[in-house]
Amino acid sequence: MGVEPLAVAGAFVVENPTFGDARGRFQEWFRGADLAAAIGHRFDLHQANVSVSAAGVLRGVHFADVPPGQAKYVTCVAGAVLDVVVDLRVGSPTFGRWDSVLLDDVGHRAVYLSEGLGHAFLSLADGSTVVYLCSAPYAPTGEHGVHPLDPDLAIDWPTTGRDGSPLVPVLSDKDRDAPSLADALAAGLLPRADEVAAYVAERSARS
Repeated sequence: MGVEPLAVAGAFVVENPTFGDARGRFQEWFRGADLAAAIGHRFDLHQANVSVSAAGVLRGVHFADVPPGQAKYVTCVAGAVLDVVVDLRVGSPTFGRWDSVLLDDVGHRAVYLSEGLGHAFLSLADGSTVVYLCSAPYAPTGEHGVHPLDPDLAIDWPTTGRDGSPLVPVLSDKDRDAPSLADALAAGLLPRADEVAAYVAERSARS
């Protein structure tokens, strides 16, 4: 298992070895000790989610209040998605910056993102199945979003799917109604970089 940092601090891409033969394949897609060595503390698993999306479905940008925040470990076990991490931490040197990783059933990579970061993905194929581990359970009153098509974020979403067919983004009502980055900032919804750093440091000290 190889873990490398992304352009947004607190986010990592994970290369997971896969073993295959005529019967199929086997993969260790999460190893707690290897991840902890990279991020500086143990990943506390409190919830596991799975989503299945048609081609063009765009989910996010989602984030949670810190504390407790919600760190995530994400992979795609069928189909393909462009997975995007956005720095929403006010005061961060990379505030508003994003990075992306192709997650699919070919490369078998995963992404880890720390508390305070925004997460989104675009499905590039029908039936794309994303599974993710979360460090905290879903808390509706502490969950927020930023519009994934906000021009200030300028995320470079693909316009064609894995099979080359055109993609038209399909958003939930909640994501379609999400505020822009500027509006979320003005409303005080975004986490502060210093508070996130203090919370993560405290967790690291307890691990």
